[in-house]
Amino acid sequence: MDNNNYHSPSPYPYDPAHGYPHVPPPSNQPYPPRNSAPFPTPPASGPYPYPQYSHYPPPYNNSHPVPPTYPYLGPPPAPPQSGPLEYGYSPPAYSGPPHYPYHRYPAPPPTSAPPQPTVQTFGSFQYGSSHYHHHQYSGEFQPPDNQSDAPPRLSINSEYSIHHHYQDSSSSVGGSTVNYDRLDDSSPSYPPVYPPIDDLMANVHLSDSYHMASAPASPLAPSSSSMPSSPPKFQSGLPTKMHNGIGTMYEYPDTSFSSWEASSMGWVESPSHPTLLHLTSNADISQGQNMQLMLVPSRRVSLKVLLLHGNLDIWVHEAKNLPNMDMFHKTIGDMFNRLPGNMSSKIEGQINCKITSDPYVSITVTGATIGRTFVISNNENPVWMQHFNLPVAHYAAEVLFVVKDNDVVGTQLIGTVSIPVEHLYGGTKIAGFFPILGTNGKPCKSGAVLSLSIRYTPMEQLSIYHHGIGAGPDYYGVPGTYFPLRRGGTVTLYQDAHVPDGFLPNLKLDNGMKYVHGKCWRDIFNAICQARFFIYIAGWSVWHNVRLVRDDNSVSGCTLGELLKSKSREGVRVLLLLWDDPTSRSILGYKTDGVMQTHDEETRRFFKHSSVQVLLCPRAAGKRHSWMKQREVEVIYTHHQKTVIVDTDAGNNRRKIISFLGGLDLCDGRYDTPKHSLFRTLHTLHSDDYHNPTYAGNVSGCPREPWHDLHCKIDGPAAYDVLTNFEERWMKASKPHGIKKLKMSYDDALLRIERIPEILGLSDAPCVNDDDPEGWHVQVFRSIDSNSVKDFPKDPKKATLRNLVCGKNVLIDMSIHTAYIKAIRAAQHFIYIENQYFIGSSYNWSQYKDVGANNLIPMEIALKIADKIRAHERFAAYIVIPMWPEGNPTGAATQRILFWQHKTMQMMYETIYKALVEVGLEDAYSPQDYLNFYCLGNREALDVGNPTESHNAANTPQGLGRKNRRFMIYVHSKGMIVDDEYVILGSANINQRSLEGTRDTEIAMGAYQPHHTWARKLSSPRGQIYGYRMSLWAEHLGVLEDFYTRPDSVECVRKVRSMGEANWKQFAANEISEMRGHLLKYPVEVDRKGKVRPLYGCETFPDVGGNIVGSFLAIQENLTI
Repeated sequence: MDNNNYHSPSPYPYDPAHGYPHVPPPSNQPYPPRNSAPFPTPPASGPYPYPQYSHYPPPYNNSHPVPPTYPYLGPPPAPPQSGPLEYGYSPPAYSGPPHYPYHRYPAPPPTSAPPQPTVQTFGSFQYGSSHYHHHQYSGEFQPPDNQSDAPPRLSINSEYSIHHHYQDSSSSVGGSTVNYDRLDDSSPSYPPVYPPIDDLMANVHLSDSYHMASAPASPLAPSSSSMPSSPPKFQSGLPTKMHNGIGTMYEYPDTSFSSWEASSMGWVESPSHPTLLHLTSNADISQGQNMQLMLVPSRRVSLKVLLLHGNLDIWVHEAKNLPNMDMFHKTIGDMFNRLPGNMSSKIEGQINCKITSDPYVSITVTGATIGRTFVISNNENPVWMQHFNLPVAHYAAEVLFVVKDNDVVGTQLIGTVSIPVEHLYGGTKIAGFFPILGTNGKPCKSGAVLSLSIRYTPMEQLSIYHHGIGAGPDYYGVPGTYFPLRRGGTVTLYQDAHVPDGFLPNLKLDNGMKYVHGKCWRDIFNAICQARFFIYIAGWSVWHNVRLVRDDNSVSGCTLGELLKSKSREGVRVLLLLWDDPTSRSILGYKTDGVMQTHDEETRRFFKHSSVQVLLCPRAAGKRHSWMKQREVEVIYTHHQKTVIVDTDAGNNRRKIISFLGGLDLCDGRYDTPKHSLFRTLHTLHSDDYHNPTYAGNVSGCPREPWHDLHCKIDGPAAYDVLTNFEERWMKASKPHGIKKLKMSYDDALLRIERIPEILGLSDAPCVNDDDPEGWHVQVFRSIDSNSVKDFPKDPKKATLRNLVCGKNVLIDMSIHTAYIKAIRAAQHFIYIENQYFIGSSYNWSQYKDVGANNLIPMEIALKIADKIRAHERFAAYIVIPMWPEGNPTGAATQRILFWQHKTMQMMYETIYKALVEVGLEDAYSPQDYLNFYCLGNREALDVGNPTESHNAANTPQGLGRKNRRFMIYVHSKGMIVDDEYVILGSANINQRSLEGTRDTEIAMGAYQPHHTWARKLSSPRGQIYGYRMSLWAEHLGVLEDFYTRPDSVECVRKVRSMGEANWKQFAANEISEMRGHLLKYPVEVDRKGKVRPLYGCETFPDVGGNIVGSFLAIQENLTI
């Protein structure tokens, strides 16, 4: 999030610096305890040893001399595949006859036609984290604090003794758990997975009509003589027979399922036996015959914690016989039932539609919600038929399907179905109806079941990730996104607002080309000047007084506001869509600038009497959210997209669309060059543009805060997708509300592009020929929900066909996260990231796993490196972040962000070290030979002839800044380069706010040149993306070296790290000296075992204070993650 810090007193819960609360830390705040929670080890290498379970026959099981007979009723009608983009891979194919013959019972005709399925590729992590606690250890695995420093060379399939106590931020209403925690079902409440042993019994009663032959894999009750002897481990919610450790068989307590009419209740497909029965019963649940089906083990049964790294292919079909959770309405209905017949029937007709549950299903792994269905109102037998293709990078014991009832005041838990991870290994498809267990471990209602299927495909079998980006002409971009890959465009990449001529070295590219250093703000100025029909600007902050051009005296005095007014007088449609900071107001002459200092009200007032239209857009939640959630969204989250869209010359008297995007705030403090001066431009380039929110009070003579950023210009078909995003947002924000709805007509300010013959449409947009080596393929991504755009379908079933994710009462486009995961998984050599924040994968932290920062990016990078280590291949990741989040580094919110960042680093380095130990390379390499974090800083010596400043400066941040003449360069970038062949740039930070889709709104683009990929060249590509990275490294390191061309090599990693360490020593030294390079090794110590500690002798930031590794202070986590 972008922020300005002017420490004005305000009740608004942001730190004035960066949108977070400014709360001074306690003077004696203790540092949080060291990691105490367990860190699970990855599974052992080699083939997975399939456990011999009575409920799931293994792929190769020779323990039965006579093949058992499996009765089979046939699966429910398979929904046909239809709809959106799917992944470009198929599940692994298996051949060969099944090991177990089975008999089929004829399936009855369906009572009604199944609905058409909806497909949702890539579900969501956005719903926060459930409180997933109290895995107790068994076996050899010990928590890290109790282990020796060197783990064993082979990872152990450690087992957690599952004794869950699922907790929730909830209150009890009428005996039901109500969740108030997060906007989108962020902290689901879970029941204990298993009932007490005293509730279990050894008899299962079946109706005579479906008495089946006993078989080891059958879940139904056989005769005692047919019980298998091998004790399986299993979980509640799956059909099974279960034995304890000494051979006693436990089955489900005498809680009756109703009789069900003929259809398959559950089946499993596995490589060696494509379809095996595990549970049969009737599909139609009615009261009547007893039929005990489920066998539930003790709560103390241990489940293996294994690594899920790949995709989960999940269908959530339907649920049956759910309980009525809306007991208040039901009680009112029961009261009316006692009234006389006529009156009762009339009233009942009025309230009948409001007296039952509104169910939905959340899919969680390790406490992180990774997907969820849409809500179906007032239905105890909901049919979703919803498909998910979910990326996972989690150590987990089970996958949970949590069924909830959606209420106005929160959510109520209905029950849970649990699938053990160990049964998903090997490509097994698990499918069927499963009982939904309540908080007591028993069915939430007699006959309550959930129909689902799930299959896990590990990374090794996902060929889409094996050949890099854009491998061949059949590559169709990132799958499961709202906007498709657009071919034949061009992209211009920018670093910083302006690069003076000759400032950076010339770079040679393939085909005799040279890299051209773009001038972003100058190009935006020229594009605005040349626009004839429209200029659309969306921003977090836009200031009318900013000067876009500062090195040309002929135009350097022209401000953005005057330029836009001038264009509007020419007849150009000028629209500004700005975030409405709720603390900046102008009411009856009383003006408040707002703690965020975004100039939104000031800019609106400037254009008030012109034809420039300014629309201040608050970040609003939907009407269906609770009052508390609406206030949270409005106060905490922002509209963070930054785009400039104009028409430009296309030749032949036609016009086309071009778009600029990135960290593109056209406001004060953003104009900078790769020199990143502190003092020397205070009276020239930045004479009217001083910006340093770290300081409060008198800033005379203090260093400015230099600003580093990444931007791009898109010319071609993808520019029209950026335009579509603006139009969708404008139509939503400009929709009349309240009394404005009484107007007979409403004039939309947007131009209808299709009605302007001079402007080429998307289908006619000029494209670069596929044979042009300088052509680009571009795809636009977003983080946004249906509360901020107009054209999302209202029907969730239709929305999933457009690759939108379901949230609670909202539809979400979270394709930026999808794009990052796809690019990281496809990376083969290195990753280079510059980002304003780097927080995520909290589900795998050693502590605070439930904080809700569940994006996969940090874990995916760590696992990518670990996989390369196990394959004895090189890989490197370079991550550049700010020294501290913008603002006061001692503030409570800043310290907590740094704390989360430290936890993220620690998790990644530990994962890498464990991989080194597995292959015996821990002595040859350290984790920092693969992963390094950097920041940027500058120091300026006094110019010759300038008077020496007093060394008796005040011991304040301002005084020390003037004395030591140093300050960080703020990294505002939001970009990633993969293998010099693919680039992602935009407005999205790597944190939950930017990637979840229901918090800050974001936009980004991913692009590559098909003629400059590893797959095309079979060697290192040397296209524009390569030139961009080399130019950035030349800026940061102050020199261009040959080893930069091999960023994955140990030599490059170690030399760049050495240069960063030397730069940090120069930055932190007492002696003032001019810095040539700006890249600093991030000031933490990482030992050879991956432990991240404060840097000895430099535990706080120079001059300004604040713990470098942060501290845990009580700030609402939705604000800081």
